[in-house]
Amino acid sequence: MHKIYKTFLMLLIVAATFTVGTATVFSKSTVMVGGEAMYPTKDIIDNAVNSKDHTTLVAAVKAAGLVETLKGPGPFTVFAPTNDAFENLPAGTVETLLKPENQGTLTTILAYHVVPGNWDSAAIQEQVKSNGGKAEFKTASGGTLIAWLNGPNNIVIKDEKGNVANITTYDVYQSNGVIHVIDKVVLPN
Repeated sequence: MHKIYKTFLMLLIVAATFTVGTATVFSKSTVMVGGEAMYPTKDIIDNAVNSKDHTTLVAAVKAAGLVETLKGPGPFTVFAPTNDAFENLPAGTVETLLKPENQGTLTTILAYHVVPGNWDSAAIQEQVKSNGGKAEFKTASGGTLIAWLNGPNNIVIKDEKGNVANITTYDVYQSNGVIHVIDKVVLPN
């Protein structure tokens, strides 16, 4: 009986250790984006390439040479425009930006969608509330995005040109940051 008790106790300890050790990995849930699962254990690029809603963004990131950067340790907060958002730009804009001679401009625009740090929706809302209703975020390109609440839980982002994007999917956690899906391409001055 004593041996069975010890074996049971050891199994219980192993199970508890496994549960505690993996709790952080599974505490952030998998979110569906573009019909595909976005796993919090994968980096931004490894998840984004699977989203059918972000094929234009992925092509732009590749053309700009930013793949290795966004696979890096971060953390990065990415405001990821959908294919529809890119299609709403003036005709020919995306094609022009993807040309090799426009790589610098493309890189600046894409880096404008990235804020250093791990800004999930709770952190953005807290920043907005603690700053009187609006919060400024410095982007990786050196520009500024302004966030505020449009309703109790709806965050909107305004770019330097006055365009406003809604976050349509929040808190897509990555191993190196977080993605928020947005419905417009934001542009720096």
